[in-house]
Amino acid sequence: MAITTPTGTPMPMAERALFRLMTWLSPSFPVGAYTYSHGLETAVEDGLVGDRKALVSWIDALLRHGSARNDALFLTAAWQATCAEDGARLEEVRMLAAACHATSELRLESLQQGAAFRDAVRRSWPAPGIERLAGDEVGLAYPVAVGVAAACHGVALRATLHAYLHAFAANLVSAGIRLVPLGQSDGQKALAALEPAVAAVAAEAEEGTLDDLGGCAWAAELCSMRHETQYTRLFRS
Repeated sequence: MAITTPTGTPMPMAERALFRLMTWLSPSFPVGAYTYSHGLETAVEDGLVGDRKALVSWIDALLRHGSARNDALFLTAAWQATCAEDGARLEEVRMLAAACHATSELRLESLQQGAAFRDAVRRSWPAPGIERLAGDEVGLAYPVAVGVAAACHGVALRATLHAYLHAFAANLVSAGIRLVPLGQSDGQKALAALEPAVAAVAAEAEEGTLDDLGGCAWAAELCSMRHETQYTRLFRS
């Protein structure tokens, strides 16, 4: 079905792609991102994150040196394989992304969001590439699902990377506002401070390959491990 503007002219593809990208990575999209803290809950509990400066430093490290950077590389690989119609390559990316998690909670976070994202997009923006995404026991990592959907609907890779990484940072800032706690103004200042990291990692991932996977955000991974047995918890990770 053609989408038109109020004047009756067809909506440009770039505008349609932007609308979809903003919808998919908005806090209201039903992937349950608000239920996960990515180990931040334990970091606050242990006193590692207690103010805005520490929160920015924590998220910046995840973006530049941790799981968010790897997510961006997986998203790029999935987007490229989908555009090339290389099903075998996409399956390799899917399996590696499903396995590449430091803790059971981080794996749960990614796979559950990936499945929820796939299902929501299939219902509202169906496309053959999305329909072929497997739902087997291996699972579907969130960045792979986003990369495939973006490629299927003509969304540019750089824009997708920026939006994905911004959503990652914004979700953790939102968690920090509730956990530390911080005010809304501090939350906005934190997001502003993270803008350079989001831009840098998006640019790096766009040119990167899966050979660049790796990380050194060990404190976050240790906090994720400890969160599995934390006595009082608001978040699932």
